Amino acid sequence: MSTLTPRRKPRELWSAFRSSPFLPATVLVFIVAIGAGTFAGSYTYAMANPTPHQIPLAVVGSSGPVQRAAFVAGMESALRTALELRNFPTFEAAVEAVEEQQVFGVIQVEGRRARLNVAGAAGASVAELLKEAGPQVGARMGVPVTVRDLKPLQRGDPRGLALFYISLAAVIIGFLGASQLTVHAAGLRPWERIGFTLVYALLGGFAIAAVVDWLLGALSLPFVESWLILVLTMFTSGMVFTMFNTLIGRWALVPTWGVMVLIGNPSSGGAVSWPLLPSPFGAIGRWLPPGASVNAQHTAVYFGGHQHPLPFLVLATWAVVSCAVFLTWPNLAAIRATRGGTPGRGSGTPPG
Repeated sequence: MSTLTPRRKPRELWSAFRSSPFLPATVLVFIVAIGAGTFAGSYTYAMANPTPHQIPLAVVGSSGPVQRAAFVAGMESALRTALELRNFPTFEAAVEAVEEQQVFGVIQVEGRRARLNVAGAAGASVAELLKEAGPQVGARMGVPVTVRDLKPLQRGDPRGLALFYISLAAVIIGFLGASQLTVHAAGLRPWERIGFTLVYALLGGFAIAAVVDWLLGALSLPFVESWLILVLTMFTSGMVFTMFNTLIGRWALVPTWGVMVLIGNPSSGGAVSWPLLPSPFGAIGRWLPPGASVNAQHTAVYFGGHQHPLPFLVLATWAVVSCAVFLTWPNLAAIRATRGGTPGRGSGTPPG
């Protein structure tokens, strides 16, 4: 006689599914699918069709307001955007504003002639737009326009993308290294984990700078400064992953990928200058580690002596907060448990 296997109730089936490896595998399938779409959408939205929003430019010259206003109006019409004009008494003062990265170029209108001074190193995509628009406007007005690049890009990086690539490498390798420490060195104590993250950041940053400068010759870097920026970037990226891993465990790659790659890299200004990015990306990019890294490298390579503290403060803040969460979160969870609360997910000793 054959015996019939009793049908399992839906609740029992769900319980079995939850305790099986099929649940995380199913969740991962949907995460990968959604991640693929958002990855493509994020980069396409930010960089496929860069559109100027407001470009800061310096204005100097003895021309009357009518001629200058006409040239500026023609530029705004050609660029389909408003120019944020800043008047300077001398050309030298305007060039200093370019060095400080306050403006992307200098307009000089004198009599029946105009000179458009762009700064390719300040933003290659903005400079290209200005170079195209200036002579077109001058031809319509019957005004000869001379275009000059005050800060040209280095010969090995004609499109200004190398700094974006080295920062991208530091960001991605930074959090991938941390994820591998979680998998392969789970026995490390918290301070040992931080120490090894710093060590691979030191070596990885050196390797990136050495390959790009010494081996390929694509960029002539201020080596020590660029190396230390890469170290800070890689360490920060690794600790951001470690923080999320402490808070939510095995799904830490999801928020790390979102902050660093889906939002951080397209909004960094490395591939497309911030005046050409969609407004939300242009506003938040400099406050995320990838944008801070690109800004610091950009200034170090092309505007030496005019380095700003903000990118380093952004990177340091993310690193310090991430380390603090990693070191204190288990203790906070234990305190809540002793007071009768329920430890949240991610409590206990942090992985590694």
